[in-house]
Amino acid sequence: MISTRAIPLGSDSSPEAVVELLFKLKVKDVMSTDVAAAKPGDTMRSIQKLMKTRGFTGVPVLDGDVLAGIVSMDDIIQAFDTGSIDDRVEDHMTKNTIVLQESMPLSFCVSYFNKYGFGRFPVINSEHRLTGIVTQSDVISALLVAMNREFELLEKETQRLAAEKTEPPPRLESGIKTLEFKTEPFNFETAGKASTEIKKQLKAMNVPPELTRRIGIASYELEINQVVHSRGGIMRYYIHPGRLVIEAEDRGPGIPDIAQALTEGFSTASERIRALGFGAGMGLPNTKRVSDDFKIYSSPGAGTIVHATFFLNYDEKGGPR
Repeated sequence: MISTRAIPLGSDSSPEAVVELLFKLKVKDVMSTDVAAAKPGDTMRSIQKLMKTRGFTGVPVLDGDVLAGIVSMDDIIQAFDTGSIDDRVEDHMTKNTIVLQESMPLSFCVSYFNKYGFGRFPVINSEHRLTGIVTQSDVISALLVAMNREFELLEKETQRLAAEKTEPPPRLESGIKTLEFKTEPFNFETAGKASTEIKKQLKAMNVPPELTRRIGIASYELEINQVVHSRGGIMRYYIHPGRLVIEAEDRGPGIPDIAQALTEGFSTASERIRALGFGAGMGLPNTKRVSDDFKIYSSPGAGTIVHATFFLNYDEKGGPR
C-alpha cells in the first residue's frame, strides 16, 4: 500500500497544486461513512468475524453515541495468541483514541498518519459523534482523483493564457506590507489558511526556500495554537524591507508561567485537545527555535501576544546581513 509519507507535505519542493489540495479538501471528503461499530460488551471473536466478512482492519467501539475505543487487527491477533478471543471487547480495545474532525483540512489527516503511524482514524463531527473512518488508502485515492482534476484545469488555463498571450501577474515589490487573518476556536475549516497565504507571498518575493520553511513552521505553530488553545485571535504579518514580523494575538486564557510554556513537552492541554492529536507542548518552543528573534507577552486572563521576527536579507552563508 502507498504510504502517506509519499505526499510531500511541508516540503520546500512540494508542488503548489498538491499543497492547495491538502488544505482545500476536508477529512469528510475522503473518509468512509460505511462504518460498522462494535459495542463494549461484544466479544473479540464477533469483531474478528465482522472484520473478515467486511474486509475491515479496524472497528470503532461505541458506548451509545460516544466513541469508547477502537479494535485493530493487531488486537485480534493478540487475543488469539493469548487465548482471550472470547473476552469482551472493552477489555482489549484501545481506549485512548486519537480522532480527526470531519471539518479538518486533509493536511491534518496526512500529518496524523505520518506522526502516529496508525492504519486508520475515527472521524467525529462538531457534536463529537462518530461520522466515519479514514485510512491511508482513502487519502491517497481521493488525492489522486483530485490532483488529476486540478491538473486538467491547470492545463486548460495555461492553454487559455498562452492563446491570449496574457502576461503573468507581477512579482510583489519589496516594501512594507501587512497581512491579517482571523482565527476561531476549533474552526479547522480555515486552520492553516494564514500560513499558506504567507508562504505564497514569500515565494512571490523570491525568499529562499529554507527561510520560507522556517517562517511557515512558526506561522503554522502560532496559528494552530490560537485555534486549539484560545478563544480565537488574529495573525498579522508585517513585511518590511529586510525583515518579516509575525504577530500572533489571541483572546485566550493567558500563560501563567512563560518560561514553563517555552519548555519542550510542557502542556496544559485538555483531554479534548489531546484526543484531537494536539497538546505535545512543542508549539511555542518550535516557534522560538526557528525565529531570528522571539518575544512573548502574556498574563492570565489577558491573552497572549507573540512576536516572531525573521531577517529577509541573507548573505551567502545563510546568516543575516
